[in-house]
This record gives sequence, C-alpha cells and structure tokens, in this order.
Amino acid sequence: MIITADNHIYLVSRSTRRRDLLRQIGIRHTILLMRETLSRPIDIDETPAPGESPADYVYRITHAKAEAGWLRLKQRNLPLMPVLAADTIVILDGRILGKPRDAQHAEEMLRALSGKEHQVHTAVGLAFQEQIKLRLSTTTVRFRDISPYEIRTYIASNESHDKAGAYAIQGKAAAFIININGSYSGVVGLPLFETSQLLEESGIPIF
Repeated sequence: MIITADNHIYLVSRSTRRRDLLRQIGIRHTILLMRETLSRPIDIDETPAPGESPADYVYRITHAKAEAGWLRLKQRNLPLMPVLAADTIVILDGRILGKPRDAQHAEEMLRALSGKEHQVHTAVGLAFQEQIKLRLSTTTVRFRDISPYEIRTYIASNESHDKAGAYAIQGKAAAFIININGSYSGVVGLPLFETSQLLEESGIPIF
C-alpha cells in the first residue's frame, strides 16, 4: 500500500484538462516536467510499432511515460511520491488518429470522423517504487455529419490543436456529438473511474 505525505502525487502531463479532472476528485498533485525546454529532444518515441493494436499502443506509451517519470523523479532527487501518467488516442476503423500536425491534418481527421462512429482509448498508469499499474478506458463516440464550413470554423478556433482526433469533447466539438457510450472523462483525457481505482488500490483516498 502506498502512503504518502498529504496523499500528494506527480502528474506527467502539462494538460490543464487532466489537472482539472484530478482536482475534481480531490487529488493534490504537482506537474512533473519531462522537458525543461522545448529545444530538448522528446523523451518517448510515440510512433506505433508495425502490427501494434491501438490498445497495445496506448498501454505501451502510458507505461513508458510513467516509467520515464519515475526515473526522472529519482534523477532529480525529488520526494518519492506516486507518478501518474496517461495517454489518449482516437481510433477510426482500426486506425490510430493522434494529434494533428497542422490545420490541414486536423481538417483531414475531422472529415474522416464526420457522420461516423469511432473509439477513444485512454490508458492511465501509476508508478511507485519500481511498480507500474495500468488501466484502460474505451469509449465509443458518434459524430453527426459536419459540414466543410463547420470544420474550417472549428479549426480556426484553435481548439483542435494538440487534441487526439483533432477535437475536444469538452469544448465546441460537443455540438458534433450525437452520443457517447463509455467514459466522458476518458474522452477528455483522464478516465476518473479507472484513475480512482488505481489511486485507491494504492492507498490514496479519493475526495
């Protein structure tokens, strides 16, 4: 069982959405930066491996993020508290849609998602004392038909930037969604049910 001072954890993410979700369930946390400067190379290669399934991919990336966070913690001689990491991907017809490279890529993604059903995988991992526990949330989302004008206007709002699948369910893109089957918070970026399970199993109380 994990017992930490003030039940504090580190979050390996700059995402304000994930921070807000942790606050929602009363979890005190500190951001653990993996790169001090943007000029440093990325820490984790997020290129899908040949033949790798979407679920295996998101598990692998989340495990790698949690592991890298724990190692960085020890390298910096920071207090050894649990490290939480997560990764979100959108899957359309078995194909992984990550974050758009640019506006044109975002438009291609949204055109592909228009009028169709897709899945969102979010894996969450908790690292502590050389152990990493993982959980996976899978949600099905159905989009209505989106016109080219709506797509261009949405992209111009800059909301699609840095979002898996080029949309944010908690923002204007909510108007595109007919229904979801699964975890809303998982689509936002941190499934609170699975996250709560990991934390409580590790001795960190929720609320």
